[in-house]
Formats: sequence, structure tokens, C-alpha cells
Amino acid sequence: MGMTFLRLTRNLFGVLTSVNHFGNKISYIFIRRRVLLSALNFENKSDTGTCRNFSLKSGTSNNEDQDCRTKDGPLCVYLTKIAAGELNKDNHQQKVVERLQTLYEDLETYQPRPTRQKGSSVSSWFKKDNEKDIPVRGLYLHGNVGTGKTMLMDMFHETSTVAKKQRVHFHKFMLDVHKRIHALKRFQPKATTTLDTQPFDAIGPIAAEISEEAWLLCFDEFQVTDVADAMILKRLFTEMFKNGVVVVATSNRRPDDLYKNGLQRGTFLPFIDILKKYCEIIPLDSGIDYRMLALPSEGQVYFIGSPEETNPHIDNVIKEFQQEHGYELKQKTLTILGRNLVLPKTYGRVLDTTFESLCKKNLGAIDYLELSKEFDVVVLRSVPNMCLGSRTEARRFTTLIDTLYDNKVKLVIGAASGAKNLFSTGTISFSDAEANRSLMDDLGINAKSDLANSSIFTGEEELFAFERVISRLSEMQTKEYWDMDRTSRVQQPNRAAGVDRVRQSSSS
Repeated sequence: MGMTFLRLTRNLFGVLTSVNHFGNKISYIFIRRRVLLSALNFENKSDTGTCRNFSLKSGTSNNEDQDCRTKDGPLCVYLTKIAAGELNKDNHQQKVVERLQTLYEDLETYQPRPTRQKGSSVSSWFKKDNEKDIPVRGLYLHGNVGTGKTMLMDMFHETSTVAKKQRVHFHKFMLDVHKRIHALKRFQPKATTTLDTQPFDAIGPIAAEISEEAWLLCFDEFQVTDVADAMILKRLFTEMFKNGVVVVATSNRRPDDLYKNGLQRGTFLPFIDILKKYCEIIPLDSGIDYRMLALPSEGQVYFIGSPEETNPHIDNVIKEFQQEHGYELKQKTLTILGRNLVLPKTYGRVLDTTFESLCKKNLGAIDYLELSKEFDVVVLRSVPNMCLGSRTEARRFTTLIDTLYDNKVKLVIGAASGAKNLFSTGTISFSDAEANRSLMDDLGINAKSDLANSSIFTGEEELFAFERVISRLSEMQTKEYWDMDRTSRVQQPNRAAGVDRVRQSSSS
């Protein structure tokens, strides 16, 4: 155990801090770094001469040898990575990439036609296309966790020649939309009529503003769990689509399952029809979770046991880091939307904190985003097992992991059990059952009606979201994840064959 731990600390923090003047990047360097560098050198050498002119519109290729036959675009990147051994061959993925390549080529000649809508103070409205109702349809990629949806979308986004494009996590996008609506409504008086006083509708101007900023929107993790989001999505996306916006999205849910069993879902359902009209729906289900194939080859960053068992190991990691790099323990305070978030234990760009501090307090996605900007490594202690009785904490934990993962923040974690066992519905307690009944009464819901089976009462949404958490926590333990450059957007969950694997082990 002692030798294993010494290897861990030496690998984790011995060469952990690689500081440059542009981002204080922290890289988790494993002993076998040279193998990775050799692979990268091989890729650089093989970049030239592998891509030949070819268009999916003009014909089909004899692609038996997996050579890249496209001049530019996501298909060229994908096939080059397969040839370099960086990705496994996956026919399901390749079919999706070929469709992304077609969209890439369609967008090279597509431009929304701007105009001014009468009566609007915002100049970024677009004319209706009088040639076709929908000149270019976007794509909605759905499938199980870890199948490579995000990787493929990122390949498309990175290679796209569209100038006004944006790649964003859907939850972050909706947070921004609500902030814009709130800001706009503050400066708009209510429109008074002889019958009633109507609130100002900010959706149209906000949609126009977003459409001018970017008319190619790539959404990662498209999901709807919040009733406030559900109520505005139809109007928001209808306006953006009319403005000529093209959407590419990834999701773990089919469109018909979005906001499943959510409150007032009937009001949300028309949005699904709008989404299907403007986006081609493409499944990606290879049956393989590539994140689970690449567990850490050396070192350990996920400790299992009680806090009394895991904390001593984490303390030794921090102590080793302090001795080698000289960072002193400091308290840091972040000001977020006028609130102070006090962080008692930080070491440079490393945050040492607990589940209680981040998930039991009234924090949300905006707070976790700020932490991701401020720190390259988060040490999260004392993560308990969760159930329906702690669904609020479970939702915050899910949002935290999603945010850290999306921003490539490294995670060292001490938890009561392995990722697969961290959340279960369990048996609902008497107090929770009473709370559910009280909420049903407040909402006017009969306990025997279909609405009583909404996900807010059953925990179905939390269970579904935790499948993604399990997959991401597994990838966040890998050498590839720790070596990932935080300034780079492209992520690669489909790993080369032959990656060494070890089982997640207990720290006891």
C-alpha cells in the first residue's frame, strides 16, 4: 500500500503543476507519457497526404481502408484518427460523422438573410426564406452515455467554417437565456391595455439577439428538467429557427422522452414537434461506453471508504504537493452575482473542499462554472451515498460533475462507494412521503392521477442523469483525461484499443 501511494503522489502532484504564462495549465503526467507523445508525433506525421478531395454530395467512396477522402471537415478528422490508432473503428459513429460531413458541406454555402422586423428595437431579425421553409436542417444526436456523441459534435464544430458559431452546454445556454430575459424585463415597462396589464414578452428580442451572435449552435447534453425552461423552449426555438439558426445537439434522450413525466408537460410537447421539424433525429447506439474502457493505468484519484478512511490518503497527497511546490494553504473568496463564496482551503489553483460545502449549500451551475474558471484541480471529500431523500443534493452533485467535466477540471474524490452505487431511489421515508403529499396538495394534484407519477416525485430524472455521472466519473479517472489540455475543446471518449485497465479499488 505504501509503494502504491508513493507512486500515486509522485504521479499526481510530483509533476502535476506545469505552469505557463497563458493559463496555469495543470497536467496529470503518468509514467507512460512518452507513449502518448509518440502517438501524437505519429498523428502529426500522418496528417499530410491522407486527405484527398471528395464530397459526400458528389458520390460514394470505397472506404474499405479507412483512408480520409474528404478535403476538409469532420469525416477527415475522424478517419485520420482511426488510421493513427487514436480511435477504434466504429460503424455506428462513422455513419453519424458522414451525416455531419454532409451538413458541414451544406453550411459552406448557406447564409441566413437578415432583415428588420417591424416594431422591434433589435436589428438582428432575419427574413423568412422564400425558396424553402427549411433550407438546412440541423442534427439531434441521441444515444447512451459514452458512445462518442460529444466527440463527434466537437469534431464538426471545430472544423466548421461558419464564422458565427457557438458550442455550449445546454444547461449553461439556458442559464444565459434566463439572465438575458431578467435583464431585458428590468428596463421594459408593462404594456397597458384597456382590459389588463400584460408583461413584456422578452423571448422574441432575446431570440433575435442570440441569432445575430451565432447562427450555428452546437448544444452538448440537451436535456430539460426545469419547468421554467420547458415553458419557454417552444417560443425561443421557434423564433431562432425562423431567424435561420441551425442547431446540432447531443442528448442521452430521444426527443419524445425530453421532459418525460415533467410538470405541465402538455405545454412542452409542441416543442418536440418543432425540434423534429428543424433537426434530423439520428441515434448513436453502438452499445459501447468508451469512457468505461479506459480506466486509469497507474495511480488512483477515486478513494472509496468512510471519511476517516479516505481523508488520510487525500491529506498525504496535499502534503506531498505542498512540500514539492511550496503552495501554502490560503482562504479564497469568490464574488458571484453579488454573493461571496468562501473557500477555506485552496493551494494555488487546487481547491480542497467537501460534498457538504458544494452540494448541501444553496449553490448552482453558475457557482460551479466560476469554480471551474478559478481552479484546475478540485479535491472533493466525503461524498455520501444518495437517495430520493437527498435528491436536491444529488441534483447539485450531477450539475457539479457535468460542469467540471465540460470544463476539463481534474477531480480527486473520496466517496462512500463506487460511482455506480452513489445514487439509488431506495425506500422513501415517511417525512419524504409527507413532503410529496404536501407538494401535490399545493399543486392541486390527485395522488391517484398520472401527474402523481411525475419525475419530481419518482426520482426517475435523477436516476437517468446519474447514468451520465457514472460514465463521466469513470473517464475523469483516466490518464487521457488528466493529460487533456483545458484550452482545447475536442474531447475523445472513443479511445484506442489496448489501453491498460485497472479496477477501481478501495482505499481501505
